[in-house]
Amino acid sequence: MKQSAAVEIRDLRKTYSEGDRTLQVLEGVSLDIRQGEFLALLGASGSGKSTLLNLLSGIDQPDQGSIVIEGIDITRLGDTRLTLFRRERIGIVFQFFNLIPTLTVLENITLPKELGGARRHSIEPRAIELLRQVGLATRANTYPDKLSGGEQQRVAIARALLHEPAIVFADEPTGNLDEDTGAQILQLLLRLTCGVGKTLIMATHSPEIGKSADRVCRIHDGGLQVDAG
Repeated sequence: MKQSAAVEIRDLRKTYSEGDRTLQVLEGVSLDIRQGEFLALLGASGSGKSTLLNLLSGIDQPDQGSIVIEGIDITRLGDTRLTLFRRERIGIVFQFFNLIPTLTVLENITLPKELGGARRHSIEPRAIELLRQVGLATRANTYPDKLSGGEQQRVAIARALLHEPAIVFADEPTGNLDEDTGAQILQLLLRLTCGVGKTLIMATHSPEIGKSADRVCRIHDGGLQVDAG
């Protein structure tokens, strides 16, 4: 049975100004991303993969084109509605863990939901369960500087999944980790996203990560080359 599209991208274009030059980063990109799929965006540094990820997650806006996520064209949403949509339906895992050093592991995980108005007691059980799933059940009251890089990324993954997003965007999530730890983080992400029906879209420069993906999109000269899958 054909899987429905979680994300529909049509004629996406993005340019940046650099001095008196205009850089065409994405030029007429179109793509459907299936529900529950692991899609790897593969490309060299500066190729535009992070730009595309930022557009898909609503962090940045395209110059032209549409991005439809779960039937909603996010390019037509105002700032407030886009923020709410992202907060409810999208999870983001960054290369740099972005943990707040003065907060404990548990507090880092619950903070985004608390900023959105949730009460701590209502979200702590879910946060504690996620800590168990990422193998950090005993570290809830630990501060980030006491954790290894791999452990910090596990916390960041738990934070991104707390609100049970349908789609998770990951920007070079293994880029700051050694090879073995990176492989463990990849498998953890897959288990907690695609393994339970969520869609995972990951920007990476690693062909090894691409081997684990359902499909690979190679970004070059503003366009996409989509491998069969």
